[in-house]
Amino acid sequence: MITKIENKNQLPTENTIKKVSHGIFVIDENQKKFPLQEILAIKLKRIGKKLNDLKKVPVITELPDGGIICWAMASDNINLFQCHTLLRKTLALIVNEKPIAISIMCQVEDKLSKLWSEAAVYVTLLNTQNLPSHKKNNKNIQLNKLTLYGTDPLIDLKAISATVVGNTLTRELTITPPNELTPSIYRGKIKKLAKQNKWKLQEYPMAKLKKMGAGAFFAVGQGSEPQDAAIVNLRYEPKGATETISLVGKGICFDTGGHNLKPAKYMNGMHEDMNGSAVVLGILQAATLANLPVKLDCWLAIAQNHIGPKAYKQNDVVRALNGVTIEIVHTDAEGRMVLADTLTLASRKKPKAIIDFATLTGCMHVAMGDRYSGAISNRPELSCMAIGAGAEAGERIAGFPYDEDYEEDLESKIADIKQCNLEGGPDHIHAARFLGRFVENNVPWVHIDLSSSNRKGGLGAVSSDVNGFGVNFGLKMVHQIMKLRFKI
Repeated sequence: MITKIENKNQLPTENTIKKVSHGIFVIDENQKKFPLQEILAIKLKRIGKKLNDLKKVPVITELPDGGIICWAMASDNINLFQCHTLLRKTLALIVNEKPIAISIMCQVEDKLSKLWSEAAVYVTLLNTQNLPSHKKNNKNIQLNKLTLYGTDPLIDLKAISATVVGNTLTRELTITPPNELTPSIYRGKIKKLAKQNKWKLQEYPMAKLKKMGAGAFFAVGQGSEPQDAAIVNLRYEPKGATETISLVGKGICFDTGGHNLKPAKYMNGMHEDMNGSAVVLGILQAATLANLPVKLDCWLAIAQNHIGPKAYKQNDVVRALNGVTIEIVHTDAEGRMVLADTLTLASRKKPKAIIDFATLTGCMHVAMGDRYSGAISNRPELSCMAIGAGAEAGERIAGFPYDEDYEEDLESKIADIKQCNLEGGPDHIHAARFLGRFVENNVPWVHIDLSSSNRKGGLGAVSSDVNGFGVNFGLKMVHQIMKLRFKI
């Protein structure tokens, strides 16, 4: 991100605003007088709108010198997700013009000033980043300058910028076509990121995993040719940090469903099945840029779910790293297989807590649609925290149960546990109960099923379909976990 940010603090004069090429002006319902009030009033009258309508629908006005201003109204009775959504729609009115400079003007009362100022900057920077495109005539945005007028002086521009970079990295990786992000290529990209950011890196390739006895992960990875799957461990260890939080991400670079082959409609888009690992990388990147004072131990389960003579199949029985035997029921439930051994490795380091991110179950998507993601945890306080962190980030999370009797549905006659079942029902909860069997040392753990990682037209702060959901939320979770004292 190379956009220069200039913070003027004070509101500009009306003459200054008239020279703006592209601007966003946020006012609140208590403002009786503000610059360009007459221009806005004329536009509202012409389209049959009232000033308070700006709380839900932004309005654009043209300036005498050819510039445009998009107007929105701040309100204290909407949450951050709604705030982000309104500002995203406001920015969309001008971003298609590929502006090289944008001015953000905030004339908002003190109690709302910081929230709306941060939100306006965050949404603007997020939606002016360039994402991968293979279109011949694609024209990138070249936003060289962002000027802030009247924004709260206490906003943390460094933290906002770091989160934007992390979110953009997540979206870039997730959007990348599968022929350009095989496990080998992905691992190469991760090595470059590790070198750039001075992260410690350790890989567990297939041969090593087989020798270790990580049969759950190996069962999935063996179906690809070449067998380039691996568990990758990255560590961010800033000086002075004493506590460690583990992040685990599902990194299935393409999911055919295996021998239980997906039909074309449901296989389309399965290059995005590595989104959980991309979210972890986005959080790690943002935490590094923001100098977050906590150790992050990150584990990426990178593989593909393919068909071949070596691919695992229904009724196989495999032994996981922790010795638990698993009866394979459906080869398209590969995510929980690669995460099982990865969670065991992460939990053996005895971190303060583990957060795993995965596009894991269609069932969660059925339950929540693509507007929310779900959280399931072995600690009730972590589920509650996830909901709160989601609200704080503007990335909505709903909690689901983790009661032990759900595991009765996974009882196997020939192994310690079934991978899943074929009877339908709450597979998102079954998956979490399955994963919980591989978390050792009673480590507090929360599973985030990313059912809202892709929504047509965008979601919350982000206008692209692939939205990077989980990066801002994950950072908020890390902050909150740092403050929490668990009862083990």
